[in-house]
Amino acid sequence: MPTNIKSHIPEVTLNIMRNINISLCMLVIAMVHVGASSPSGFNYGDALDKSLMFFEAQRSGKLPFQQRVKWRGDSGLHDGLQQGVDLVGGYYDAGDHVKFGLPMAFSVTMLAWGAIEFRKEITDLNQMEHTLWAIRWGTDYFIKAHPQPNVLWGQVGDGASDHSCWERAEDMTTSRAAYKIDEQHPGSDLAAETAAALAAAAIAFKPYNSSYSSLLLVHAQQLFTFADRYRGLYDDSIPSAQQFYASSSYSDELLWAAAWLYQATGDEYYLKYVVDNAVYMGGTGWAVKEFSWDNKYAGVQILLSKVLLEGKAGSYVSTLKQYQAKADYFACAYLQKNEGYNVQKTPGGLVYVHDWNNLQYASSAAFLLAVYSNYLNAAKSQLNCPEGQIQPQELLSFAKSQADYILGKNPKEMSYLIGYGPNYPSHVHHRDSSIASISVLHSEVSCVQGFEAWYRRGEPNPNILYGGLVGGPGRNDDFSDERSNYEQTEPTTSGSAPLIGIFAKLQSLYGNAGSYQYQHKSQVPKPTTPSIYPHKTLAHATPAGFITGPPVQFLHSITSSWTVGESTYYRHRVVIKNISQKPISDLKLMIQNLSGSLWGLTPTNEKNIYELPQWLNVLQPGSECIFVYVQGGPQAKISILSFF
Repeated sequence: MPTNIKSHIPEVTLNIMRNINISLCMLVIAMVHVGASSPSGFNYGDALDKSLMFFEAQRSGKLPFQQRVKWRGDSGLHDGLQQGVDLVGGYYDAGDHVKFGLPMAFSVTMLAWGAIEFRKEITDLNQMEHTLWAIRWGTDYFIKAHPQPNVLWGQVGDGASDHSCWERAEDMTTSRAAYKIDEQHPGSDLAAETAAALAAAAIAFKPYNSSYSSLLLVHAQQLFTFADRYRGLYDDSIPSAQQFYASSSYSDELLWAAAWLYQATGDEYYLKYVVDNAVYMGGTGWAVKEFSWDNKYAGVQILLSKVLLEGKAGSYVSTLKQYQAKADYFACAYLQKNEGYNVQKTPGGLVYVHDWNNLQYASSAAFLLAVYSNYLNAAKSQLNCPEGQIQPQELLSFAKSQADYILGKNPKEMSYLIGYGPNYPSHVHHRDSSIASISVLHSEVSCVQGFEAWYRRGEPNPNILYGGLVGGPGRNDDFSDERSNYEQTEPTTSGSAPLIGIFAKLQSLYGNAGSYQYQHKSQVPKPTTPSIYPHKTLAHATPAGFITGPPVQFLHSITSSWTVGESTYYRHRVVIKNISQKPISDLKLMIQNLSGSLWGLTPTNEKNIYELPQWLNVLQPGSECIFVYVQGGPQAKISILSFF
């Protein structure tokens, strides 16, 4: 986890989930550059899907049936029991097992903002359901944590005792003490950030579940009133948070919550609040170059600029223009157009804000500029910088440059998004990722055993933490992939949350054009007899592994392997491509000799018979569909039974 800045049984089931396409059979527009070392473009849709997977890996509580990250299990099922309150659920913040309320709330706010601002883009990628689930996993927990108007449980677990152990969430033996804020022990920053998260989530859910949206809004309004009436820093009331997420102020969170409540309700009371307190709380005074879980000023300033740009400022135009001036300062500093008062950049082009977990600041800044670009573009306006007027597209280009750096366009040619591309951190500072899954290693891993057998081991983590954004490289683009290097290799929810909106926007603009996929070369079993078309012609295999026969072509590859005991398992990836000139519908496959699990196809009531997912009834000419299965020994036999 970020601090003071606002080990050998490989895991089978995670490797099963190695590619995000395993849970959905995806359409892929194929321009494949095999083995590219310096890609010119990226599959942002895949990066988005993986980023959402990370939030599933960070879940605490009773996991749902549709959980895609199978190497995780239920955990923290007695959280709050000692205090007589149900605090089961929520998210672990990073590579440990403390549920810190402030960064969790910020993460949910950013997820919700992405779902609001890039609703169409996320929906077009069929990712809105996963996005709303990621939001709701947090908001359901916040509702539990807010049992009374002026009470909010803000933390479960103790960072000091948690850091003394290296164990899986399912084995937790450390303190699960819970800590709250109330009238006698205030925490305006925590309560207000939670109010902002609930208000933003209320907007995100309104088109889909209006009753839940209304419930969120009730809690948001109560929490804002509590935060404003009983003022104080939350870490004065919850001292155990000071070492890990110390708050620098609560004024920015109060403005932030009011701005979101105005967006959610349209109630002028909240707009008047940010205007009346603009100077006193620093909204129009602070010109900042950081947006994070601790510092919300830039977010407030850009969100209020939206009100001005939409022509809804009314009598508050003068003050909102002052807010926008500070929003412009933030954007100009990141675009290097601020007459020297700019954000530092690494030689490779990454903005550099802090030495510790810097990528979270890069991702949040990229998100803000992408959002501000939308606001300016919709108003047919421009960004006013000291060095001239800037078109909205330049803000979006900045967001793309940071996303591309994260995904591999950097001096190390490394993806800092875990599981994306061929080269990404594999010794991640994350307890659950670094210890074999409880489904494979059934015996408990104790505190000391975890350090000795798993933390200090030189091998890669057995569980790939798809979509986690690590802390990232140093100011000279240097990066050391070591589990002990927590400043660079620990992922956080606050770092990954802004990426959902960014990747959705970029995918909508650039699609998969120029995107790349990698074929992994390894010592694998030779493919067996390929699939056939029983009622057509006999298919045949080429040396490259292609299985052909009209009107579909198969590409069968083995992308990874691992050994458990004396058994070796292989991950098989099968691409189905429509090579005909006509759409194919109701495709049914027979898959025989399958001893492991399969993802990406829908099983039928008939044994060994599978079909495409319901949302993909038709495979258009040139389109592809991907499914994955895992097993030991030779590959399965695939036959096409019928199609139209």
